[in-house]
Amino acid sequence: MSLIGKEIADFSVEAYHQGDFKTITKADLVGKWSVFVFYPADFTFVCPTELGDLADLYPEFQKIGCEIYSVSTDTHFTHKAWHDASETIKKIEYPMLADPTHALSRDFRVLIKEAGLAVRGSFIIAPDAKIVAYEVNDLGVGRSAAELLRRVQASQFVAEHGDQVCPAKWTPGESTLKPSLDLVGLL
Repeated sequence: MSLIGKEIADFSVEAYHQGDFKTITKADLVGKWSVFVFYPADFTFVCPTELGDLADLYPEFQKIGCEIYSVSTDTHFTHKAWHDASETIKKIEYPMLADPTHALSRDFRVLIKEAGLAVRGSFIIAPDAKIVAYEVNDLGVGRSAAELLRRVQASQFVAEHGDQVCPAKWTPGESTLKPSLDLVGLL
């Protein structure tokens, strides 16, 4: 069953964010674009490469009004320890959500029950708290922050211009398509 159009459940979790512990709830997402990036665990191998890539592009996400939330089943204390220990993770300015109860991982259907970890899942959430795009990868396959940013931009464009769609590799400023009978079978 697809998660497209699913409204995320109410939640309240602890986060490590900009040197402090904070509580993040569903109310923090409503009214703006958000990205949830689930990863297996702190102090691992592929995870810091992904989170560092997101940190590098974080200003670009902020420019388009999109907040990033990284999520693992670790605690907020573990997030702080990892932040203090890793030069890559020190670059992170977005909230790192703790999901030790697995509530978020279950709601987004990324939990590996036997391991108590999440698979790699990226979710674009519209201002109405509904999922508009997502990608789920196996543990060993890292994701691209640039492609995630492009998909957020495309999702925002389509939300604003409902009569137009974005073709493959579309980036802001490029031509879009207006679905019509005249285009059927021509592209």
